[in-house]
Amino acid sequence: NEAFVDVIESVNLLVSAKGTVLRADVQGQIVMRSFLSGMPECKFGLNDKLLLDQASGVEIADCQFHQCVRLGRFDVDRTISFIPPDGEFELMRYRAADNVNLPFKVLPVVRERGRQVEYEVLVKANFSAKLSASGMVVTIPTPPSATTCRIKVSGAGKAKYHPEENALVWKISRLQGLQETSLTAVVDLAAMSKPAPWSRPPISLDFQVLMFTASGLLVRFLKVFEKANYPSVKWVRYMTKAGSYQIRI
Repeated sequence: NEAFVDVIESVNLLVSAKGTVLRADVQGQIVMRSFLSGMPECKFGLNDKLLLDQASGVEIADCQFHQCVRLGRFDVDRTISFIPPDGEFELMRYRAADNVNLPFKVLPVVRERGRQVEYEVLVKANFSAKLSASGMVVTIPTPPSATTCRIKVSGAGKAKYHPEENALVWKISRLQGLQETSLTAVVDLAAMSKPAPWSRPPISLDFQVLMFTASGLLVRFLKVFEKANYPSVKWVRYMTKAGSYQIRI
């Protein structure tokens, strides 16, 4: 008799070239896999701002629930009460746009000097040192007229120039919380009689961080009520991944 709960968040970020956050929000979903015998009633509690004091609660909006959830109860006292179907189902979706915990800070300096572009890109992990990010890819755009490239990484990861993507692709298999890593590069440009101005597309990040939520959402409890009163085991996992995570240069 087990219930598995996955809180999966996609964090969206857009930062201006001057470092101002233009957009930061989280799209979240809670997926449950239920292997509970009988017809148990489950109660689910989150650190919802409307239930807890303003300091520790999270403001979640645009909640959408699976049809098994008793919406009347939620509207009255924010209780998420339901009889779960067997197997895997999406219990709810939500959005959060206040006090988003951004997992990474990216500090880019990109200088165009004649027929060269110089890059300095610093990536800092903002989460606890006990956690780590995996599958990180930092895509750094290059001008279409780029010919050769010299790259140096200080810290984690390996970077390579991908001419077909007009980008430097920096892959970091693992980055521990509170660590930072940096890349410097010099890109040579082809000589052109009428060089077109470069549009400078944004740097984009892809990543996954386990046991971290960008919204700060936490599952406070999952209670199972069943006539037989059998013991049940509950597992909760958290994962934050990149939605559209972009930094203008």
